[in-house]
Amino acid sequence: MTKQLKADLALLGVTVVWGSSFVLTKGALDYLPTFNFLAIRFIIAAFLSSIIFYKNMLSIKAETLKYGVLIGVVLFAAYALQTVGLNYTSASKSGFITGFSVVIVPVLSALLLKRPPHKEAIVGVILAIIGLGFLTIDSTLLLNKGDFYTLIAAIMFALHIITVGKYTVMVDSIAMAIIQIAVVGVLSLFVTLSVENPIIPKGFDIWSSILILSMLATSGAFIIQNAMQKFTSPTHTALIYTGEPVFSAMFAYLLLGERLTGQGIFGSILILAGMLISELDWKRFFAVNKEKSKTV
Repeated sequence: MTKQLKADLALLGVTVVWGSSFVLTKGALDYLPTFNFLAIRFIIAAFLSSIIFYKNMLSIKAETLKYGVLIGVVLFAAYALQTVGLNYTSASKSGFITGFSVVIVPVLSALLLKRPPHKEAIVGVILAIIGLGFLTIDSTLLLNKGDFYTLIAAIMFALHIITVGKYTVMVDSIAMAIIQIAVVGVLSLFVTLSVENPIIPKGFDIWSSILILSMLATSGAFIIQNAMQKFTSPTHTALIYTGEPVFSAMFAYLLLGERLTGQGIFGSILILAGMLISELDWKRFFAVNKEKSKTV
């Protein structure tokens, strides 16, 4: 098994875990206020990550700390909006809207990094926007507020992808990831102490969800992502991540009994098609097939 195949399989595992996280988070929110839940989840994740990678944290540099805090604030905004949105929308819809961040990346890159998007990216964005409309707008042509919060979260997740890509090559990527996790935990703790009535959760079900989300969907996922992307291409990574909303819908159906309407399914297909079109290297794809046809 090659290093790239191992990396792709590891990233697929991350995608499955992230897909299940929507269901686990929605269940946890039945017991805990939004920022109370985020504080516990991310503080535990930061603590465990710091213990495992203590050598990285002991040799941390000022530049790593600076970029980690900056990106951590962006990540906090993304998770805060996504989690608030889950209080008002379904886990499956949240997964598909969050996955919309994949096609937002080229748009933000064009605006912030002065990198004009490819034609494929433009087509993908248009398809995904149409799909988002079918998925989220009801018969009264109104956007559910949970869907709206999640859409803003998707934009923040796209901004997170861009900032990580820009700064991770300059510093220790693992230490920077742990700082991001810690920032989300600390900011969530500050908010929950300020505006909520935080509690310590009780019961096996809630704690099992929190620990799975902390260890696998937060600490493990971010560290695996940082480590494995060295051995696979950005296109492979992006294509693997398009599976996240599919897994979120699958887990939502199996565990919560959620079902998308025909309109919602059509919108979800358009979003996935937009993701694939925007991320595939079509020139290389057609070039390879052209070469194969010549050799036949």
